[in-house]
Amino acid sequence: MGRMTTPATRNLVALLASAGTLHFLAPRSFDTIVPRNLPGGPRTWTYLSGVAELAVAAAVAAPRTRKAGALAAAGLFAAVFPANVKMAIDWRNRPALPRTVAYARLPLQLPLVLWALKVARDAE
Repeated sequence: MGRMTTPATRNLVALLASAGTLHFLAPRSFDTIVPRNLPGGPRTWTYLSGVAELAVAAAVAAPRTRKAGALAAAGLFAAVFPANVKMAIDWRNRPALPRTVAYARLPLQLPLVLWALKVARDAE
């Protein structure tokens, strides 16, 4: 990352890179939240979304592509919302803690999108 990176930028890169890596280290947990109406198998979507997160992390990390990468991150955070909805529906009968985690993911998407948009604005 360039010498003008902010903590918001570094933390966004870390979040995206960690999440992308987890898609390959623990794919089964992601497979279960892939919406059923998507074509192909869940594992394909798990790996594709992992690659997307890693690519976006790399784009945000590089000063020359930071703005575009951060805008892509905002889009990615919005795009995964249907998976979070599926998770909340599927987990509605689970014990309190996992159910709370699933429900908490829903409103979390908005601050993630706003965070990515802030990094994009800061990159200008």
